[in-house]
Amino acid sequence: MSEPVRLVNVNIFDGESVSEHNAIAFDETGIIALGEHRLSSEGAIDAGGGWLVPGLIDAHVHLELDPEIMTPPAPEAPRDLGAMAARAKRMVEAGITTARDLGGGAWAEIEIRDRILAGDIPGPRFLCAGQPVTSVGGHCHFWGGEAATIDEAKAVLQRQRDRGADLLKVMATGGRFTPKSSPKDAQFDLDFMTDLIAAAKAHGLTVAAHCHGSEGIRNATFAGITTLEHCSWVGEDGKWASGFQSDVVSEMVRRGTWVSPTIHCGWQARLDSGAGWIGTFREIFAEMKALGVKFVASTDAGIPGVFHHELAKALPVFAQVVGLSNAEVLTAATANGADALGIASVTGRIREGLAADILLVDQNPVEDLAYLQKPAAIWARGAAVKALLH
Repeated sequence: MSEPVRLVNVNIFDGESVSEHNAIAFDETGIIALGEHRLSSEGAIDAGGGWLVPGLIDAHVHLELDPEIMTPPAPEAPRDLGAMAARAKRMVEAGITTARDLGGGAWAEIEIRDRILAGDIPGPRFLCAGQPVTSVGGHCHFWGGEAATIDEAKAVLQRQRDRGADLLKVMATGGRFTPKSSPKDAQFDLDFMTDLIAAAKAHGLTVAAHCHGSEGIRNATFAGITTLEHCSWVGEDGKWASGFQSDVVSEMVRRGTWVSPTIHCGWQARLDSGAGWIGTFREIFAEMKALGVKFVASTDAGIPGVFHHELAKALPVFAQVVGLSNAEVLTAATANGADALGIASVTGRIREGLAADILLVDQNPVEDLAYLQKPAAIWARGAAVKALLH
């Protein structure tokens, strides 16, 4: 075990607000102390007034997918573990210290997760869903999670548990990545969703639901889903953002459902054009926020053109689309992410006893989120990913 890192003359955004503390000590066991009165001055590093924030959390990635390839790997194709490890390395080097993998077909991401935790390779802390439950021929059926009945869906759930999955993913609606699948269509009814989610939660698992269409969003919400992925409000007319339902939003708030809207860098072009549904989408998210819906940062990294290491670059876009302040975005990418993923007792905040997942940036990211794109130092689980020069 290395000597604790001690930083003084530092500002801290703790995941929820600017902290009163201006010093920190941590090592690979976690954050030991906050505040100069708690630290030994011996060996302390003057951080020059820089800013500490918790390590970033991307709540929706697909590590097995190569964003430069337009199609997913064939079910029988061997997964490129070397390429996956390289993507994981770039993620942690960009300040992403935790990520939730929401679908693959061969459990290769679970192998990468375990190698990272063993210290064999660098990367974020991963929570992995394995094969998502989907309908027969449904969205992402090529990942092997097809189910025609609730018993078959529970068998898919058990298979993921046997493989060491951390949570369950269910495709509540169709999607665009699968031929002959429509984003507006619900793939399972409310009773099916309720039974499956209850089964997963009985095993202590959170559940994420891929939801584009409004009917699927309704079913997932009333069934007790943990996180709604995308939440695109596709109406019966097939148009994006045309099917908003305020009573469903009220239920989200009542149940504490988290929304993970998977907003990546590519959304900037939509904002710049101002064309189509983006204006309505922004109005919907603003109303959801005003009603009390809680959001987490996510990118859907791995789909074509969305790179795994670009969460920090996507956060200013996320702020514009959802109508969040910079501080709210920081919370969505740290404390909220940890809360939604069920790991608030582990990470997500700069707090004594939690893991030392920490970024140091030169200037205040509450004033400009762009500072997160060039961290001066990074620690993941207390180990230096990018060492502080002093």
